[in-house]
Amino acid sequence: MGRHSLPDQYGAGGSDPRPRIRRRTVALATALVLTVAGGAAGAVRSGLLSFGSSCRDHPVRLTVAASPDVSPALTVAAKQAEDSGLTSDGRCLEIGVTARESSKVAETLAAGKDPDAQVWVADSDLWVQRITANRKATRVTPVGNVASTPVAVAMVPAAAKSLGWPRKTYSWLELAGATLQDDSLRLGAADPTRSATGLLALTQIGAAAAGVKDGDTQAAALMKTLSRRTSDTDAQVLDTLPPDASGAEQGNPRRNRAVVVTEQASFTHNASADAGTGLDLFYPKDGSPRLDYPYTLVDKTRLSTDESRAAIRFMTFLRRPEQQRLLQKHGFRTSDYDAPQTLVTAAGGSGPQPFAEPAARPASDTAVEETLGTWTITVQSARLTTVVDASSSMSEPVPGTGRSRMDVTKSSLLQALATFTPQDEIGLWEFSTELDGDKDYRVLVPTARLGDTSTGGDTQRDRLSAAFGDLSPVPNGATGLYDTTLAAYRQATASYVKGKFNALVILTDGVNQDPGSISRTALLTELRKLASPERPVPLIMIAVGPDADREEAAQIAGATGGSGQSVTDPSQIHTVILKAIVAAGTQGNED
Repeated sequence: MGRHSLPDQYGAGGSDPRPRIRRRTVALATALVLTVAGGAAGAVRSGLLSFGSSCRDHPVRLTVAASPDVSPALTVAAKQAEDSGLTSDGRCLEIGVTARESSKVAETLAAGKDPDAQVWVADSDLWVQRITANRKATRVTPVGNVASTPVAVAMVPAAAKSLGWPRKTYSWLELAGATLQDDSLRLGAADPTRSATGLLALTQIGAAAAGVKDGDTQAAALMKTLSRRTSDTDAQVLDTLPPDASGAEQGNPRRNRAVVVTEQASFTHNASADAGTGLDLFYPKDGSPRLDYPYTLVDKTRLSTDESRAAIRFMTFLRRPEQQRLLQKHGFRTSDYDAPQTLVTAAGGSGPQPFAEPAARPASDTAVEETLGTWTITVQSARLTTVVDASSSMSEPVPGTGRSRMDVTKSSLLQALATFTPQDEIGLWEFSTELDGDKDYRVLVPTARLGDTSTGGDTQRDRLSAAFGDLSPVPNGATGLYDTTLAAYRQATASYVKGKFNALVILTDGVNQDPGSISRTALLTELRKLASPERPVPLIMIAVGPDADREEAAQIAGATGGSGQSVTDPSQIHTVILKAIVAAGTQGNED
């Protein structure tokens, strides 16, 4: 961040324009001034005289909502700022730091509400990006970063030793796989919907899984296992560890022996741990993502000039060498290029663990959305019916691929299928016009658990994979969208399963072309009647290609509490489905 010129600096270093006078006159004047000043000081102390208010009489008050892990350091820094007489425009600063979970502040901002703070220091830029992408959210303006800390995997010493710590290094996927193979390791983490630490780790695992055969299935299996051992917050994750080194606690199946945490969290834990309960830290060799603690102004347009400048003033104060040392003392890194050995050792790290390697590249928005989507459908088993447009227009080529819309759609659906577990329920319909007598739709695979096995030995997953592969455009077939949507939604709501994430997914590349079908107005009316807050079944309608009507998709889906999505390339369907599931799940939580 560039240097800010503050009013406190105005006039510094100016020369005195007055002519030089004789030394004796100066001496007499000085004596007089000292005498008067001494008397005046006594009068002021006695309350008899006042030469105007001090900077403390009208301070600029700031409230900083900070992630609980960094709030202790910022609280000390705020006290030091006040004690040192830090000013902005000649006014003292009064800075209050409150510990607030980043996810909670993000929820408040996302709802367009005031978090009762002028400054927000979240633990990760992931939260800031989510807010800035939300047009309805309260605005935030990032102005820098306070510190950083890498995400790693900490283990009790016996568990770490069993994996060859510190000499043996692992990738994220290998570490995760080791915890799946050895039930005694019991890996725990914070809920990735509430924790940037958990989300970044899972995203890293997902990225690694994408490069290996059946990696998606392996990652989904890990998430399913991990979902049974998640905590609401990062601090609560550490509470799941054995409180002592006794055999009873170490073998307690309710206790985790490995946890996804930050270096700073492990540092803090080890500083207060009893002998034998400290943690050893694995730094995955494919890179550790980092929390970066963005310093943001909350709704800059509402801040007064004094508040805005004071907030920047405190930010520059945090960059002073003594404050950087303070942050390091609390277990944070203050440079992307330096990993203090004392900090790493105290956190449980050791060579040749790659603790000094550059941070893993920030995950893309797409990767994060896919991870959240996979997590959502993994933690809460899903019941989805997928309805695919089979009209003749699906034979149109996708530019630059040499493949038809239907071919690319099938590949994307198969990719999405790999992220679901045997407990999830999936079904498949296709539609065009008059596919089954006068019906525009046909049920290809009734909705059932993917793990269910038929008398012939094949599973529901096998049947769906085959059905996806057999999908083909109907020659001269038109798009019977409205009747199909109503029929599929009636079936989805009638077969609602409590305790699962129920949804209907419709993919179409065009608009309704059945002149004898229900009207759009009548369709919307019927959908609103069928939709029930007590038995929610959001409709996710995906408009594929240039001929589909995105606004209509949003309107129809909105009648059920769902969402309309749009993709120009059918290969994006997989990501869009996951994104829509996350959005629907979030909407359901808000309700």
